Amino acid sequence: MSDQESISFSTREDQSSIDETAAFCPKFDADGLIPALALDAATKEPLMLAWMNEESLKQTLRIGEAVYYSRSRQKLWRKGATSGHTQKVKEIRTDCDQDVLLMYVDQQGAGACHTGRRSCFYRKIVPGDPSALDFGKDERTFDPKEVYGEQ
Repeated sequence: MSDQESISFSTREDQSSIDETAAFCPKFDADGLIPALALDAATKEPLMLAWMNEESLKQTLRIGEAVYYSRSRQKLWRKGATSGHTQKVKEIRTDCDQDVLLMYVDQQGAGACHTGRRSCFYRKIVPGDPSALDFGKDERTFDPKEVYGEQ
């Protein structure tokens, strides 16, 4: 698909037609966003959760790399534009309501997390003591200060 080609999504009708349709009609929330969970295509490891708006989803589909919408900065961001740690999209799935996206990606570079780790899901909640988080053996794979500068 070329950058010039237009991408459009199908319109949403009643719930039963959405559940069984082959038409892609993503349901964006009241802020125009949809959650997108990125998983490693090979290992199925969860890498990160981010948000997409209509334009970032269209760009992702157009270029085959993850483009998200930053709620804090109120703008699009192409994953890896600063770090070089891009995400090549292999497959995108949606749930029955089409209000969540699951993206299988090839994570390029040392990691997906701005903290310098491969995955943003590097801590476990300890059963019986939810006030404590277990870091396990998950260590940084890159120095975020070197990649992003002072944050």
